Amino acid sequence: MKKIFLSIVFCFVAGFVSAQNIQLHYDFGSAIYDSQSSRPKITTTVEMFKADGWGSTFFFVDMDYKDSGVFGAYWEIARELKFWNGPISAHVEYNGGLISGGSFNNAYLVGATYTWNSQDFSKGFSFTPSYKIIQKNDKPHNFQLTATWYINFCNNKFTFSGFADFWKEKHGVIKEVTNDGAVWKNRNYIFLSEPQFWVNLNSFDKISDKLKLSVGTEWEVSSNFGVMNGWKWMPTLAMKWSF
Repeated sequence: MKKIFLSIVFCFVAGFVSAQNIQLHYDFGSAIYDSQSSRPKITTTVEMFKADGWGSTFFFVDMDYKDSGVFGAYWEIARELKFWNGPISAHVEYNGGLISGGSFNNAYLVGATYTWNSQDFSKGFSFTPSYKIIQKNDKPHNFQLTATWYINFCNNKFTFSGFADFWKEKHGVIKEVTNDGAVWKNRNYIFLSEPQFWVNLNSFDKISDKLKLSVGTEWEVSSNFGVMNGWKWMPTLAMKWSF
């Protein structure tokens, strides 16, 4: 699940701009961990970012696929509000979705975002602490810390970007699977990071600027995410088309 489109970091300060992309990921998690044998291998992501005179809006939609069709869907929408000069903006966000046989609890976040960019916008980062309400959770009042970053280098031929989330949420993870079934254990904290590395083909000589295709990889690094117990590493091979 993608957290924040990294264009939100630098386009927000660049004026009235918009950006969209669609991504296709092939996930190797099911091949790495026996416990993830049922994990979907294909995920598509649609992202949209648009800045205006009162801040910016960002949303993304993830859809996971199995042989029978769509297995799950998840989306986030975030609004940055800024009526003043300076690096701080107000942040509001919604998270939610569904998976085969169930759904994600609605989550509502309110916080503040600090943004920094280099003068040439070749690199930058943001940090957002938020108060997080998770609807119908045993302990709905929680917090979340989010960091994002981007680095464009070698004349924009390559991009290293990503996010890291750490939040509090009471939930159950599968400690082990026995002949009698799954053994569950409660956890209270989750870490999730998804660094991405992209090769931007249209930045190379003799390739048309109109070819907005990037190829690369995403690494999902997590601890106690979903029903997974402990640390997990889930790499993908990916393509991205930017509009």
